[in-house]
Formats: sequence, C-alpha cells, structure tokens
Amino acid sequence: MTEVVDMTDVVEGVVESIPIIAMILAGFYVLAVICAVREISVSRTSQGSIAWLVSLAFLPFPTTIFYLIFGWKHFDSYAKTRMQVRQSRLIRSEDLQVIDRDMGAAWPVQRRAAGMPFLAGNKAELLIDGEATFDSILEGIAEAKRYVFVQFYIIRADELGQRLAAALMERSRAGVSVYVLYDDVGSGGLSKEFKDRLWAEGIQIYGFNHRHQLLRVFGPMRINYRNHRKNVVVDGEVAWTGGANVGIEYLGQDKRFGHWRDTQLRIEGPAASSLSLIFQEDWLWATGEALDVPLAGTAGVGDVSALVMATGPADKLEANAIAFTDIIGQARERLWIVSPYFVPDTDTRTALFAAVLRGVDVRVMLPAKPDHMLVWLASNAHADSMVEHDVAIYRYEKGFLHQKVLLMDDRIASVGSVNFDNRSFAINFEMTVWMPNKAVVDAVEAMLVADFASCRKVTKEEVLGRNPIPRFISQAARLFSPIL
Repeated sequence: MTEVVDMTDVVEGVVESIPIIAMILAGFYVLAVICAVREISVSRTSQGSIAWLVSLAFLPFPTTIFYLIFGWKHFDSYAKTRMQVRQSRLIRSEDLQVIDRDMGAAWPVQRRAAGMPFLAGNKAELLIDGEATFDSILEGIAEAKRYVFVQFYIIRADELGQRLAAALMERSRAGVSVYVLYDDVGSGGLSKEFKDRLWAEGIQIYGFNHRHQLLRVFGPMRINYRNHRKNVVVDGEVAWTGGANVGIEYLGQDKRFGHWRDTQLRIEGPAASSLSLIFQEDWLWATGEALDVPLAGTAGVGDVSALVMATGPADKLEANAIAFTDIIGQARERLWIVSPYFVPDTDTRTALFAAVLRGVDVRVMLPAKPDHMLVWLASNAHADSMVEHDVAIYRYEKGFLHQKVLLMDDRIASVGSVNFDNRSFAINFEMTVWMPNKAVVDAVEAMLVADFASCRKVTKEEVLGRNPIPRFISQAARLFSPIL
C-alpha cells in the first residue's frame, strides 16, 4: 500500500526549521558586513571592490565564502617573519662588500621593490629545458657540503621526483642538512609515502602552509595564495631558479604536451646568498624554525650583477607589478616578454600600448596549446587585444611553452617564476632575478631568437576572422582576470 504522507507533520517540520535557517542567513549577512568593511578598508581598485560589495549585499551566500578564499589576504605574519630574517642578514651582507650600489642607483625601482640590493661578482648560466636544468641541479646537490634548500611549487613522486629524492637522501646520509618546501596546492598529490621516505633519511620536508593549517576554518582563505617559487640553493654559493618544477612533463615526457620549453637560471656567487635568505624566510613562516646557516664567502666569481626579487601577497605594495611596469616604461628599442599565461591588468596593458607608440619592438611569446583552459581562454582574449594595438604576439608551436623571461633593450634581462598575470603580480609568492649585464642580455637574446624561429606570428587578419562563438567564450573568461 502507498504510504500516506501527513502534511501536518511536514508543515510543522518546516516551521521548526525556520529559526535555524534564519540564524544561518543572519550569520552570512553579518559575515558579509565584515567582509565589506574589510574590502573598503584595503581596496586597490574601485571596479573590483564595487563588484565584491554588490555581490556581498545581494548574495551574501555564497559570496562571503568566495571572498574569504579570493579576496581576503592573511599574510601580515609573513611580513613580520621577513623583517625578522632580513634585519640581521642584510646588515651582515653589508660586511661582504659585494653590494653593487652603482647598479642599485641605475635601477632604483627594482631595488626598492625587491627590498634587496644588487650583488656583484656572480656567474649566470641559462639552462634551456628540463634535462639541462635537472642535470645541473642534481650535479650541484651532489657537491653540497653544508646544506641544501629545495623549494618547488610542484613536486611529483614520478621518475624525476625519485631522482631528486635519491640525490637528497645521499647528501643527508653524508651529513648535509637538507630542507624541502613544497606548495600545498601545487603538490597536493604528493604521496605521504614519498614524504615519509625523506623524513626517514633525516630530511625535513614541509608544505608551505604547515604551521598555518587551520585548514578547515582558515585554510581556504590561504589556498588562493600559493608559493610559486622554484628554487634550489647549495651551501649559499650556487642556486637555481626559474620556471621548472619537479615532474616528468618538464623533461618533455608527457604525451599530452610533448616538448616542454622552459628556462632555469643557475647563478653562482653572492646572489646565491639572496636566494638562501628568501628560502629561510619561507621556512621560518612555514615551520616556525629559524635556520642559522652561514653566508657564502665574500669573493666574487664572475662579473654579473644580479638582484633577487622575491614578491608575494605580504608586500605592502604590488612590487612585481611596479617593477615590471617600470621596465616596460623604460624600454626604447625592444621589449620581449615570454610567458605561458598572459592576463595583464589595465596598467600593464596601458604601458605596453604606450611602448608600441614610442616605436619599441614589443613582442609577447605565448604557447600555442593550453594547459589550464580558463587561463588559456582569458589569455587569448588579451592577446587578440594586443594584436589590435600593434603588439606582436607569437605562438610557440614546438611543444608547450612555460618559460618566464623578459628582455629590455640591451640593458637588462630577467628570469624567474613570474607569469604575466594578476596571480603572479599580486597573489602568488614569486621569484625574479634581474641582470643588467651585457653577456646575460646577449645570451637571452640568442635564446629567444631561436625560440621565435619556432613560433607563428598572429596577424590582425587572423584575429578579425575568428569565429564569434570562441571569441565570445574567451571574452567571458577574461572577466575572471583578477583571480587568474
């Protein structure tokens, strides 16, 4: 027999639940007010703030949840940690007499944005693609005498990850102190077994949010702010930084992407101590442990002056955006930008358009194939707009392009982890090395000329002839630019 539902019981149940629902809604409105006050207090752009405020007013649920994840920064503690480390270390750097004050005076915006000095007396080597990168890194680790710092956004427990683990465990057994940091989001799939094996060999390995892991309450507020740095430091004397993570795709062994074009910088000399310093800041924030490691020797080993610029959401000003926009504004002959993700903000777009009007050879090299679809679609919309404003867009067709490199005139080049998007400029923890050195500039030029030979230039006819439906989808994706 069919069971007869007593509607009276149903109605009574609904009535009884009304106070609970009302309390939940009231809670979301109170939280929305708190978020709105916070947004008004720290607002950077009126457009973004108005969008948040309207959404919070009319849709407190789920907007408050999205705001806590994407809108509310929680890194005041990192800024304090950074000062704790740098106050003592920078004073000791003065004693090394390797600070290049002339170069600092020539590039004051970059120096002040970095909060670090240019250091003279370095050797710099471009490592093209994954095999050269990890051959160099593993060789350097094998020569470590005192300590090894390893930090990557992505660490996979695949063949390359196992090679790295074996190299680190061998050094740990030899009495070398080994410290490993990974990003909780980028390395979310890293197995417990992999980490336990390192711990068993005396290697300390932590996620960047290890000490701040109220993940069920505050964690989502931090997940949007990722540590995107890819650094290795050996004894404070030699270091590697750039675009490559630990995974076989970076060796070109992923069938989906094929050849993986990336660039890493090997830097030997006093600037390596700057990368060591940055790692110590990240480690202290992540674990609460201050690493007391000796600085490298005072003697220079080359003629390259380098500035290590570490940026992130703890910066009072958007140091990345300031430094790169200044470089764009100084360009007089050429400005070549290479990035897998190109989602510039209004200020950056304006600076690029102004450079074109000055007669600068502005080129942007982007991948021809996607890896993250939403970013790819938004990047396409921005790239088409660049072409319409006479910025030359080149699509790399020899595989997947992942390097992050800039070349301005014959004056300065940079290699690092910074993509040309708002995430790298304002949200992620990033690393860039600026090198105003002719030999480095010439090497970067030769490298990029070879890369441009593997590119297809996007024409205005191609842009104007695009199918309106894909174009509309790309424009819709562009609306998410502030969080991409």
